[in-house]
Amino acid sequence: MVQGADITFENVARRFGRRWAVAGVSFAVKAGEGVALTGHNGSGKSTLLRCLATALKVHHGRILVDGQPLWDNRHTLRPRICMLSHAGALYDDLSGEENLRVWARLGGHTGDLPALLDRVGLAGRKEPVRTYSAGMRRRLALARLILHQPGVVLLDEPYTALDAKGRALVTEVATALRAEGATVFMATHLMDYARHVCDRRIELLDGEMVSDGEVPR
Repeated sequence: MVQGADITFENVARRFGRRWAVAGVSFAVKAGEGVALTGHNGSGKSTLLRCLATALKVHHGRILVDGQPLWDNRHTLRPRICMLSHAGALYDDLSGEENLRVWARLGGHTGDLPALLDRVGLAGRKEPVRTYSAGMRRRLALARLILHQPGVVLLDEPYTALDAKGRALVTEVATALRAEGATVFMATHLMDYARHVCDRRIELLDGEMVSDGEVPR
């Protein structure tokens, strides 16, 4: 089992220049919940996830993880959080397995790396990651997510650049992590897929939360 976390957003706001990408968002999520963040491009979904990942500092309000202010305790809380995004940190000159070895060593993780690559459809690939397609890179990032086994999972448009099998894999991995106890956030336009992972939907519009409710089954 993984240790999920209660997450609380208290009047969180983040701007870029004069534009508020997130403008006073407040809601709470219990450990083990699955939350879909929806809204048009530029609504603030990715910015909110990046703030939770500590990739961005909020300009107003705060985020709490199990009651602890995230930014003030980011060095101890960040290892519990893992984000899958378009800009996943990959070592382009290394193979997929070599990437996993680096991440395993840095994070103190253990696992059968060849079996992990087989699970995500990258078994036997020896070429450097720079030759990977966008879908293959997303699959490798999924392997990293499985290796990490984080308590808080952040998925930023995870179905992008994937075929039907790849999208099914994302759903399988995210569902398995939730079953293990992880708290999952997914920014997406594809609710037909997200509804299999998330039981709650929060919609953003121009940086503000406009709805919060259950995902219909």
